[in-house]
Amino acid sequence: MRKFLLIFLICSFPSGPVLLAQANPPASNPPAKSSATYSGMYSFLREGEFVQITVEDSGQVTGFISRYGDLESDKDAFLDHFFKEGKLDGNRLSFSTETVHGVWFAFVGTVNRGTGKQPGDEAYYVLNGSLTEHLTDAEKKTSSRSREVALKSFPQDMAPSPQK
Repeated sequence: MRKFLLIFLICSFPSGPVLLAQANPPASNPPAKSSATYSGMYSFLREGEFVQITVEDSGQVTGFISRYGDLESDKDAFLDHFFKEGKLDGNRLSFSTETVHGVWFAFVGTVNRGTGKQPGDEAYYVLNGSLTEHLTDAEKKTSSRSREVALKSFPQDMAPSPQK
């Protein structure tokens, strides 16, 4: 009896799987190139300083600036300014950092191809734009200075080393 019921259901509704297949057509568009390829380390203002950027699929950007301190109290100590907010829209990048020892940064610019020939080469990507450094002194007076920068991506080893 069960076999009969199963055969009856299969024969009675042969178009069921076809209708389901038509209701969920396969995606014909290939996925867009991920902007996560921009993720990585970039040079900053002085030798040894850098910016670490991580781009999420949603265009949200996280990261930090690691730089040497300039004040008497933190002279040549490494200070990490974590991003308070960051966004990538196409190749337009903006971020601002948390305040550390009275200093915070804001960047507005673009991510462009640089002189590096292959992914993983130095300067394959370059962050071009305006970097503003904000400084709050002991009297709570805030000053800022802006400059145009070109922050080059660090070289990286893209392939694992061959094993012998």
